[in-house]
Amino acid sequence: MGLKHPERTRVTGRRLRRIVPLAGFVVLALGLSGCATDNQFERVGMPVMRTTTGEHILHLWQGAWIAAILVGIVVWGLILGSAFWFRRRSDDEVPVQTRYNLPVEIFYTIFPIIMVVAFFAHTVRVQNFALDESAHPDVTVNVVGQKWEWTFNQTAPDGKNVFVSGTGQNIPTLVIPVHKTVKFDLYSPDVIHDFGIPSFGMRMDVVPGEHNSYQVTPISTGTFAGKCYELCGVYHSRMLFNVKVVSWNDYQTYLTSLSKNPAHTSDQPVLGGAYSSTPYLNGDDNEETSK
Repeated sequence: MGLKHPERTRVTGRRLRRIVPLAGFVVLALGLSGCATDNQFERVGMPVMRTTTGEHILHLWQGAWIAAILVGIVVWGLILGSAFWFRRRSDDEVPVQTRYNLPVEIFYTIFPIIMVVAFFAHTVRVQNFALDESAHPDVTVNVVGQKWEWTFNQTAPDGKNVFVSGTGQNIPTLVIPVHKTVKFDLYSPDVIHDFGIPSFGMRMDVVPGEHNSYQVTPISTGTFAGKCYELCGVYHSRMLFNVKVVSWNDYQTYLTSLSKNPAHTSDQPVLGGAYSSTPYLNGDDNEETSK
C-alpha cells in the first residue's frame, strides 16, 4: 500500500520549494538592512560599527547569522515536512516505510563539511584583516590598564609625551582622529585587563609583561563608550572610559593644549613600572627587575 494522494503531495512539495527561498530572501534582507542605520529595530539588534575593522567583523557576524537561520529553516522544513508528507491519512493506511535515502544521506554528510570550511575561510580572512598592522600608523596610543583605571599616552606635536588618566569617579576620555590609522599598544603593571570599544568592533587582552597591540581606522566622528572586557578584580565595573573621535585639526589642537599643562606631560610614556614590560618568570626575578 502506498500514499493515496500523490498529487497533493507534489503540490505541497512545490509550495514548500517556493516558500523556503522566499523566507531566505526575507532573512537576508533583514540582515543587510541593519548595516548602516542607527535605529535598533531597523538594525535587528545589530551594532553600528565605526571603524573599517568593525565593518568587516560585523559582516562576518551577519553572514554567520543568516547562514544559521537558513540552515534552521531547511532543517525544520525537512522535519515538519516529513511528518506532514508521510503521515497516516486513514486508520487502515500504513505510510511508506523508508529505511534509507542515499541522496539525503550524502547531503547531510557533505553539506556540513562545506559549511565548516566556508565559515573557517571567512573567519581567517576577517581575522587576518583585523590583526594586520601598518608599519607606520598615523597615531600611536600607549594604553595602560591598572587597578582600576585607564591611562592613555600620546605624542604631542611638540614631541612631548602627554597623558590622561582616570579614576572610578572620573572616567577618562581618549581623543583620536577620524580617518587615520590608530595603533593601540597595550600595557598592564598588575592584572590582566581587556581593552575594547564596542562601536569599534575590536578588543584585546592587556597582559602584564606582554606587548599586545591592534590598529583601527575610525570612519565617523562622535563619542563612544569603552570598557574592560576582562573580570580584573573588585573594581572591574569602574574600568570605563570614553573615546572621542574628532577631525585631525581638532586632534592636534587637543594635544597642544595637553602639552601646555604640566599635570598631563611626562618625559616618557607612563606605563606603570617594570611589571608592565617585563615578562613574569617567578617572584624573585620580577622583584629583582622592578628594583
